Amino acid sequence: MNNLTGLSRRSFLKSAFAGLAASAVLPSFSRSLEKQRPNILWISTEDITPHLGCWGEEFAITPNIDQFAAEGIRYTRAFTVHGVCAPSRSGIITGMYPSSLGSCNMRCTASKPDSIKCFTEYLRKEGYYCTNRAKEDYNFETPKNAWDVSGENDSVKKGPVSHWRDCPEGKPFFAVFNFMETHESRLWNSADFENTHPEKLNKSQWQDPANMQVPPIYPDTEAVRKDFARLFERITEFDYFVKERLDELKQAGLYEDTIVFIWSDHGNGLPRAKRWLYDSGTLAHIIVRVPEKFKTYDCPKPGSIDDRLINFIDLGPTVLNLAGIKTPEHMQGRAFLGENLPPQRNYIFAARQRIDERHDMIRSVRDRRFRYIRNFMPFQPYFNPVPYAEKCNTMKELRRLHKDGKLNAVQAQWMADRRPFEELYDLENDPWETKNLADDPQYSIRKKRLQTALYNWMVDTRDTGLLPEPEMALETQRCGSEYEIFHSPEGKERVIRLLNIANVSSNPSDSDRPLINNALESKDASERYWAVLALGEMDKPGKNGIKNLENALNDESASVRIAAAQSLYFHGRKKTAADSLIKELYAKNLQDETVHYAINVLDSYFGDDAKPAIERVKELQDSNPGRYSKRMIEIFLEKFAV
Repeated sequence: MNNLTGLSRRSFLKSAFAGLAASAVLPSFSRSLEKQRPNILWISTEDITPHLGCWGEEFAITPNIDQFAAEGIRYTRAFTVHGVCAPSRSGIITGMYPSSLGSCNMRCTASKPDSIKCFTEYLRKEGYYCTNRAKEDYNFETPKNAWDVSGENDSVKKGPVSHWRDCPEGKPFFAVFNFMETHESRLWNSADFENTHPEKLNKSQWQDPANMQVPPIYPDTEAVRKDFARLFERITEFDYFVKERLDELKQAGLYEDTIVFIWSDHGNGLPRAKRWLYDSGTLAHIIVRVPEKFKTYDCPKPGSIDDRLINFIDLGPTVLNLAGIKTPEHMQGRAFLGENLPPQRNYIFAARQRIDERHDMIRSVRDRRFRYIRNFMPFQPYFNPVPYAEKCNTMKELRRLHKDGKLNAVQAQWMADRRPFEELYDLENDPWETKNLADDPQYSIRKKRLQTALYNWMVDTRDTGLLPEPEMALETQRCGSEYEIFHSPEGKERVIRLLNIANVSSNPSDSDRPLINNALESKDASERYWAVLALGEMDKPGKNGIKNLENALNDESASVRIAAAQSLYFHGRKKTAADSLIKELYAKNLQDETVHYAINVLDSYFGDDAKPAIERVKELQDSNPGRYSKRMIEIFLEKFAV
């Protein structure tokens, strides 16, 4: 709406009000002045970086999305908070950072406090009819009040249909339709490319692998090209899906009454994209169309590009703001559409924690040009095998060519056995983030500024990832939820202590020995955990360092004992370390998170020195282990052909 239109409407209303008042029909007019609440529709999809025609992709066939973008606003700097679905979606539905909420580990079951609600609960309280078709995957149990209807395929499930068309008369709706066919698993058939084109597509929409432009982080081979070609075909399927959803609105006469969002949960499903914190994994698309009647005076014009920094935790607060509902104070997201908008972001933060079977901890901060990454576990290889991701044909190709020594220097970076403890990239000159500038003195001031912003964010949001997962589980039982562990009066000070030693642990020096020794004496098991990891990373821990690690094998905390065994193994005390981990697996009242952690360490670092653990690991198969403990057991036994 331009200012002239807005003024003329106000003048009209003023005149109309005067006439109505004179006719003594003010109550009726007051009802007509009541602001219409918008319907809001989300059309979401899985695992696509913005590979769309409206984003400049030459071979993308997305005419319906492109037309929608011409009518709406493209947000070109929108980032997910996690590069993988369940943590990402837990942030979207709550408007909070998963690392703050305690839902940052892949497919965990966090204990969300009752005070923190899904944003749809606030919508429903204000009269919105809310449906979800169909993915939840929030890393916590979906509250019963989150949706009026949420379900999978309507032909399979009994009960109400999960669709806005069943909205009671007089109510506005908020509806989600999620498209699954772009998910990474839908690319696995690309090896048989010619026989597996999506049924929805006609031949003119089939992609030619020879046309694909392969990014420099991947080898330019037929297998990789087929993966990209199949991805583009699946995106065309999504384009059909978008058309169907928009046509439903138009046929019902609701297109001009409905604000529509189109978005994807994170980057595409190829290696070093999904699951990672680079732009390839976190940059995603958001396109929004706001009908004329709901536009504010500063709403961007149709076809506009908005390049402000947006985090996906902003989606929920934006919907609330458009619906005229105040954003709850606990939400960390910021509305980016509607009236009374908060200040724009200066930074985008992101996190990676346990990914399926593999423990990890990475944090990232990005401004408009640079990205800084902190690897808190630099002893991890980049591509520590995750069985689900290994099914990708591009991943198989990377493994094959790496084994044959045929990857170039850029591609081989991601096959390294270790990571640098920090990374810095200039996105303007290095969009694929291949040249690490962290050690370049020219960028020291920039790095320090981003580093400080990242550490302040971790403290301010009470980053629960600083707790090893077994300790987090135990403390959750005591506190009631992961979130509440650090939200006690002394929580901030505890986070600062943990962050101080965690920072040291990834790049320790001799000058850090006093801090490490103090942490070893702490009453806080998580401080001791980071201290023993620090000793494992020291080039020369010395006799006292080794002695401290040996003493830590008898710590009261299983997390500390396992970390100490890992660190001793790194320093050549292989039999002692292996014996300690086997002993750990025989402990009474064995915690599932401990089983997972111990076997993960054995599998990731111990090689053939882990063989003595085989018999005990086989026994644990029958102990009803949790989902990822079970899979970690299977990975370990398969490694030794058991």
